[in-house]
Amino acid sequence: MTDAFILGAAVWPGGQPSPTLKRRVRHGAELYHAGAVQRLICCGGLGKHPPSEAEAMVQLLRAQGVPETALLREDRSTSTRENIAFGLEVSGAQGTIVLVTDCYHAPRARAVARALGVNARSSCPAHKTSPRTWLREGGAWLKFLWWRGFRR
Repeated sequence: MTDAFILGAAVWPGGQPSPTLKRRVRHGAELYHAGAVQRLICCGGLGKHPPSEAEAMVQLLRAQGVPETALLREDRSTSTRENIAFGLEVSGAQGTIVLVTDCYHAPRARAVARALGVNARSSCPAHKTSPRTWLREGGAWLKFLWWRGFRR
């Protein structure tokens, strides 16, 4: 059984999913409907605005015809590392997992999964990114490398 972990993104005021969250969820639903994955693990805790990222994902996925039996919630995480680590606890996934995230985030998400001892591949929705996004991800890489250094 192949599981896809849809990695969290912001929920905006009024419970509105951010464009990033919508894009990742839509891609996860496409993977499910194509038969590429059997379960979708919705990863993300409560940010500045309710509901949790995971709950917002579940609502969107239901509206896209994904049955409840294919959905698992990981609603405690606040980082990529926690998305994956807590998602593994919820899913009990064995073997390779699929990380659904944006292309700028995918290399670091795979590196985090490897650091956690998980074999992962990524699947990304098509999207044009801004230089600001890449700069923010660069800072996240520095944080990851610092964290990884202390684990050795």
